[in-house]
Amino acid sequence: MRRDELLDAAEEILCDQGSTALTLAAVAERAGVSKGGLLYHYGSKEALIKGMVERLIDDFDELVAAQTGATYTERYLAATLAAVRSGRLRRWAVVTGASGNVLLLAPLREAMARWHREGLDDEPDPLASQVVRLACEGLWDVASHDPELYSEEDLQALERRLTAMLAPS
Repeated sequence: MRRDELLDAAEEILCDQGSTALTLAAVAERAGVSKGGLLYHYGSKEALIKGMVERLIDDFDELVAAQTGATYTERYLAATLAAVRSGRLRRWAVVTGASGNVLLLAPLREAMARWHREGLDDEPDPLASQVVRLACEGLWDVASHDPELYSEEDLQALERRLTAMLAPS
């Protein structure tokens, strides 16, 4: 529980103030713990950022697994739309915070490669599936910058169009 509270505090700082404000002291203060308490769980700022990246990956994996689509791409699309609708857009905050150290992004790059290759051989049209997954990435990135840009009606129209692309010809 405490680790999640620390990660939440770090993400709030990233969202509210940007990556330059992300310090261990600021995270400890936001979380209401001593700096020593923070260091017990995360020994450095890099470890904290790595924890945020890993949680982002785990959260999205769980969200994909919770969807009911017949193919991985259908589940990936549903998970992306669920994340956008619920405001679960940690990606931008995490990437912004981690951007200063390429090594910290390695787990995210590996997850992205996995997400974009998963189940392609089982898809009726692998190329259409790749296009839909890339569209999901674009939607996620745009919505992370402007969460109010797409109305529910817009999201439903995007969902219908992207789902139609996945239908076998």
